Amino acid sequence: MPTERISFPGHAGTLDARLDLPEGPHLATAVFAHCFTCGKDIPAARRVAARLTTMGIAVLRFDFTGLGHSDGEFANTSFTSNVQDLEQAVAYLNSRDMPPSLLIGHSLGGAAVLKATAKLDQIKAVATLGAPFDPGHVTHNFSSALPEILEKGEAEVSLGGRPFRIGKTFVEDVTDERLQPAITRLNAALLILHAPRDTIVSIDNASEIFMAAKHPKSFVTLDDADHLITNADHAEYAADIISTWAKKYLALKPPAPPIGAPEGIVRSSEADPNGYLQDITHGTRHHILADEPRAYGGTNQGLSPYGLLSAGLAACTSMTIRMYARRKDWPLKHVSVDVSHNKVHAQDAGTTSADKIDEWKRRITLTGTLDDDQRARLLEIADKCPVHRTLERTSKVLTELVPSDGVLVPS
Repeated sequence: MPTERISFPGHAGTLDARLDLPEGPHLATAVFAHCFTCGKDIPAARRVAARLTTMGIAVLRFDFTGLGHSDGEFANTSFTSNVQDLEQAVAYLNSRDMPPSLLIGHSLGGAAVLKATAKLDQIKAVATLGAPFDPGHVTHNFSSALPEILEKGEAEVSLGGRPFRIGKTFVEDVTDERLQPAITRLNAALLILHAPRDTIVSIDNASEIFMAAKHPKSFVTLDDADHLITNADHAEYAADIISTWAKKYLALKPPAPPIGAPEGIVRSSEADPNGYLQDITHGTRHHILADEPRAYGGTNQGLSPYGLLSAGLAACTSMTIRMYARRKDWPLKHVSVDVSHNKVHAQDAGTTSADKIDEWKRRITLTGTLDDDQRARLLEIADKCPVHRTLERTSKVLTELVPSDGVLVPS
């Protein structure tokens, strides 16, 4: 995905940001708010952004004041200032004629998007990941330092192995905040994602947010994910859920393709550089995963490349048969096509070459009160499938018709 490195004014200085853009038409815009003391480049944010851009949704990720490369002192920030930074992010996108309609927040960032959404009529959907119902919950991360913070005005604490200075203003602000009124006033669809085993923000918080919100609202469990959603599989799952859910509420309307345009571009983008997982998109509406089995170093989260090729042959065969039967008004109730792929010696396939070739075997099951002539004709029609013809230019395709009596009839 193309990414712009940008900056915009925050509540107390310049905020550093990334604007992830779709390869194709820009259909909507979202803002991602990161967790407490995290940053815009956490894996969960990157994966959600990558998935949304395949749908035509641009995503702005930014560092809150005092974090990453953003200006300001973290010790002088508060929950209120985080909400103000979010509002500034929305204002910046509005100024670029890219008004956001989706807000996504992780942990304390989730609480911030709930607070901000209640004041932003343009937001149509909001999603939270591991968000607290009570923002003051975050103080348990540095509870031992609270007496010093309240007495001296600030103190240095260690969070995630990094030193941060926490100020008294932050503690007082975040503990005084009450989210329930803002959640009740939400005029946007709400998606809550939370892990039952989250040891930082318990799943009880998700229940309280859900009960306080009005419909439309949805809750999805992230199973055994940790609070930061560090596992690639869990982050990918969360990205899948958000992107699928968002389509219903953002009313994405891709522009009509020009007259005479080809089918479109199929793009495979690496989703896990440590394995072989691929994000495959076709235009702005279709998405699948491809992978390799674990035995070959993959994570087995999607069809293999040969599996996809076999799927193309199976789907095209079924469509071609259905098209012909519909035109003839024949009583074909259902078609299923099983395809297997193998590498065989060319001589075994009836050719003179000494090399190995690819061989696909089809087993076609036709359901309906078809007579023998109709079934035989549909078997012939299967060989007119365009994908079959493409493959047979360099490959041999074996087809078997599965009749009602279970005896295979070779083509």
